[in-house]
Amino acid sequence: MSRRCELTGKGPMSGNNVSHAKNRTRRRFLPNLQDVSLRSDVLGRTFKFRISNAALRTVDHRGGLDAFMAKAKDAELSAGALKVKKEITKATA
Repeated sequence: MSRRCELTGKGPMSGNNVSHAKNRTRRRFLPNLQDVSLRSDVLGRTFKFRISNAALRTVDHRGGLDAFMAKAKDAELSAGALKVKKEITKATA
């Protein structure tokens, strides 16, 4: 299972651990991923995603999965999320 958000594409970043003596060793900053089920009002069913906590807040802020997918860029979405977006756009048209 990859450590990448399915809706925003946010993934691991790299940086340094810095000790008090200024010794630097490489480390990874992992995104805060959660397994969630989001409901589509247009399709009337739920979808399981592995998304970051920031993406979950954005979905709530925009008013649900349907509104988020309407504004989402295709390049950032995973393959599964892209299929859901196409289903939602087909159902609303």
